Amino acid sequence: MAHATHSNAALTPRARLRLARLVVDDGWSVARAAERYDVSWRTANKWAARYRDEGPAGMHDRSSAPHRQPNRTPAPVVRKIVHLRWKQRLGPVEIADRLAMASSTVHAVLTRCRINRLTHIDRATGEPIRRYEHPAPGDLIHVDVKKLGRVPDGGGWRYVGRQQGDRNRSATVERTGTPRSTWRDPVIGTCYLHTVIDDHSRVAYVEARDDETKQTATAVLRNAVAWFAARGVTVKRVISDNGACYKSHLWQDTCVELGITAKKTRPYRPQTNGKIERFHRTLAEGWAFKKFYNSESARLAALPGWVHEYNHHRPHSAIGKAAPITRLNNLAGHHS
Repeated sequence: MAHATHSNAALTPRARLRLARLVVDDGWSVARAAERYDVSWRTANKWAARYRDEGPAGMHDRSSAPHRQPNRTPAPVVRKIVHLRWKQRLGPVEIADRLAMASSTVHAVLTRCRINRLTHIDRATGEPIRRYEHPAPGDLIHVDVKKLGRVPDGGGWRYVGRQQGDRNRSATVERTGTPRSTWRDPVIGTCYLHTVIDDHSRVAYVEARDDETKQTATAVLRNAVAWFAARGVTVKRVISDNGACYKSHLWQDTCVELGITAKKTRPYRPQTNGKIERFHRTLAEGWAFKKFYNSESARLAALPGWVHEYNHHRPHSAIGKAAPITRLNNLAGHHS
């Protein structure tokens, strides 16, 4: 079994063995051997003594953990800490207050049990997040709609400020002829991004539309299925939330026509469709609000380039930091 060398070690196991043999086998003095390998007398003497007692096997690092820990937190207390963490998602201070112990001790226990962070716990239920990935491209695609307010001519408030942003919005409404409400800010419309994510590869397909009707949703599905088919992927199942367009008879009939099994997420459980929810966040941060756009058309013009970058060049942490498109390697029999 190979042993790792401490990152700050002055000598590798092989150099330690050479030093020890100079002292034990060749009769060098410890001081001379220490000078030869540019280490302290204490270090040279330690490895020479290890070599005498254990031979070459003693040249590897040992764990610094004590053999006995009489003050370690008792197992029943550890179970109570873990229970409060899992079921109530309490932090170290709150758990320590309930159990009348130091918060630093609770934090140490949580760290040792690898639950010091809640990123892998469903905050709604307290249950561990169950991650899944279908084995082949096309086994399941996720669909959803991301709504974004359109960018007014001259730029939105995020980059030009509230005052100028309101003026830009008003001017855009007057130019486009969009009705102005009498009791709220003028509205310039919503961009509906129909997004599709392949569960296995994380390859994304996006269309910007003017609505989220059942006709639009089914048209996007047909386009996405054709787009994936052109890349050697046959879509078998699709999962969506319980939006009106996805509950329609037209959606069901279209899925049947395309030979796709339609599935729905659990009500009020967006985590079931978590891959596409996470993609929406990446889409917003990486494209929609990443830089200044002086109009909605300018932002939409940048969308295809960003999607291409996401699919072909951006490393995805969930698939080993590879680009999603690299997982569409549908060679004959590769995923069978």
